[in-house]
Amino acid sequence: MKRILLVEDDDNISFGIKTYLEKKGFKVDIVDSLTKGKDKFSLIYDLIVLDVNLPDGTGYDFLSYVKLKSQTPIIFLTVRDEEKEIVKGLDLGADDYITKPFKLSVLESRINTVLRRVKRDTTLDDTLFCQDLKLIKSQTKVFKGKDEINITGREYKLLKMFMENQNQTLTRESILEKLWDIEGDFVNDNTLTVTIKRLREKIEDNPSKPKIIKTIKGIGYRMESEYE
Repeated sequence: MKRILLVEDDDNISFGIKTYLEKKGFKVDIVDSLTKGKDKFSLIYDLIVLDVNLPDGTGYDFLSYVKLKSQTPIIFLTVRDEEKEIVKGLDLGADDYITKPFKLSVLESRINTVLRRVKRDTTLDDTLFCQDLKLIKSQTKVFKGKDEINITGREYKLLKMFMENQNQTLTRESILEKLWDIEGDFVNDNTLTVTIKRLREKIEDNPSKPKIIKTIKGIGYRMESEYE
């Protein structure tokens, strides 16, 4: 299920969009201001639908805020239909621009088009995403939400392995073999158990009840790409 953050201060419009898109299989969260948008935003969102006119700022400000932290695609939704406004939004990094009034079916079509394009683009990208985690391979950095995580080399390689194989059950044996190959030295079963435990302490909200790296009893582990 794709998750959308809708930043819109018109209750009628936001209600209509949420109702329509959730019938189409999306999960939509709504905020009605720039401040709430910044507080709500995280890497769990696949796309943002953003009004330009907000009570405490502009959608342009929010777009700039998001682009500093992620490559989450953004579609502007606004009454501003002047060419210079559309060009400004696109130049700042918006993926599409829809003017009001609009048809909900058109919005859905534009959303699906952007999501398909982003999926193609990310195959060439060096950034991996899972729930609120972001791993940048070229920088060997990991972020949870907005915060960078201090992570050891072995924890990083294990997390990267999981993020490249999301929603797939990895046996303990296959993980040990891959880590052994990566590390160049022997990694035993106890080392794997300890590494998993320490990694969960850094990436899970509640390590005793993990929702990102699940234990598959008697087999191994699976990284869940979406919240339950």
